Amino acid sequence: MSTNLSKIKRDKMLETISKIKENIDDDETLKNLSLIEYELTKKKYGLVWEEHEENVDKQLKTKIPTFEEIKENNIVTNEDKKYNFLLEGDNLHSLYLLEKTHKGRIDVIYIDPPYNTGANDFIYDDKRIDLEDGYRHSKWISFIYKRLKIAKSLLSKDGIIFISIDDNEQAQLRLLCDEIFGEENFVGNIVWEKRTKCQNTKTAKYMLQSKTESIFVYKNKNEKYEFCLTYESEREYPSIDDNGKKYRLEKLGEMSASGMRGRETMIFPIDGIMPKEGYQWKFGKDTIEKYRKRNDLIIKNNKVYLKIRPEDEEAKMKPFWSLILKDIGTAETAKTELNNILGTKEHGFETIKPVKLIKDLIFHVIGNKKNAIVLDFFAGSGTTAQAVLELNEEDNGDRKFIICTNNENDICANITLARLRKVINGYNEIKGITANVKYYRTTYIPRTNTDDENIQENLLKNIKNLIQLENGISIDDKIIKVILSEDEIDKFSENIEQIKECEKLYISSDILLTAKQVKIFKDNNIDVFVIPEYYFDEEIKEVQ
Repeated sequence: MSTNLSKIKRDKMLETISKIKENIDDDETLKNLSLIEYELTKKKYGLVWEEHEENVDKQLKTKIPTFEEIKENNIVTNEDKKYNFLLEGDNLHSLYLLEKTHKGRIDVIYIDPPYNTGANDFIYDDKRIDLEDGYRHSKWISFIYKRLKIAKSLLSKDGIIFISIDDNEQAQLRLLCDEIFGEENFVGNIVWEKRTKCQNTKTAKYMLQSKTESIFVYKNKNEKYEFCLTYESEREYPSIDDNGKKYRLEKLGEMSASGMRGRETMIFPIDGIMPKEGYQWKFGKDTIEKYRKRNDLIIKNNKVYLKIRPEDEEAKMKPFWSLILKDIGTAETAKTELNNILGTKEHGFETIKPVKLIKDLIFHVIGNKKNAIVLDFFAGSGTTAQAVLELNEEDNGDRKFIICTNNENDICANITLARLRKVINGYNEIKGITANVKYYRTTYIPRTNTDDENIQENLLKNIKNLIQLENGISIDDKIIKVILSEDEIDKFSENIEQIKECEKLYISSDILLTAKQVKIFKDNNIDVFVIPEYYFDEEIKEVQ
């Protein structure tokens, strides 16, 4: 059962006030103390919630989270390409470690957290939360708050986070995100048409039926953000002048001169012709003069025409609308997608996002950044990973994904990993997509330092996995090596065969290379990297 930290603190304060009141006779002081008691016990509103502690929080007090690589679950199709990562375990655990390896490096985060509908969709401390739980909203907010705080630190300067949600926690999530990311960084609320079929059961048929879901969009900094767009259509230039150059003859547009866009400087005569009363020209004087000098301004029948040429305008782009209709896919079509990939309907996923939806979202952020990193720490069946792979396939990109999910009912191993294998290796008549994936499982080591459990030795064993995660590589101890002691580096620098084979060397920050060793590595084109102290430096200091 989870611990209600807010209630514990409040009860302690109330107990203290009660003891103080026993020894006070002054009516005014007693009155003021009663007011304090009232404030402590009255119903809270807004972002004040009952803070709860999860088992994972308690474990972090006595244990240090680490990763172990499950090599038999890895997927490798091209050893020369970098690696994506599938992280099995509690996502708070994974986020804690990602903050060490990817702080400020994630370009896009997409998450589809539990919606807390009361229909047992939200598990908190191994207990399914239903409508009877009086603290279900507080537990959900406590749960998501901790994860979003770390997510904020992971976003790059230009990073964007998308969060899917329905009406159950929409209001709470908006307030929470305003606090974490800043109200000024709220980009918008995308409404997605998730359903086309209504429920015709006796209880649902005559009720208001939900047809849409929300996707909150937040940026990481308070600056104007420009999304990537796709071409809507090619503009046409059907005419050709005497010089062989294309153009389109177009009547000069007018627009209302009232409201925010109204400007007196846009109301002026063009060869004696004025815009209609209450209207202004579409272009200003400088632009009109540009057309005049090119001899591309024509007066005909007391109307102004311009010869519009390709260099005068941008390509016609399709906007990034905040309304996404069923054409992109629904939860129903997404379920069919997953059925076809896995070859079964018995996968346990009912509410799934279509690949095209997630691909469209991340394209609008990183369509022109082909080496971006995408994170989904509520990965479920792995839709986000597939979306990244398909986007790479379409434009020859090299974007990487990191996805995290628990392994309840063997979901991570049997569904998420199985889906990735099919997408990468191919299935039915669908061609595979070349990619590499490493499979990590979260684990712990004791936060103690004894003869039996030396924290520094235990943590050093896990350094390799963090190096791989941060750099998207696979350490084979031949081409890429990790060396943690001066004895090891001395032996390695004398081994000609190993030196010839090695290309990258990661060494402990405690190792001081000799001038001779530096020359050997340089002459043999070995790149030397110092392992960051920030991996486990704080944990080691805490115990020492």
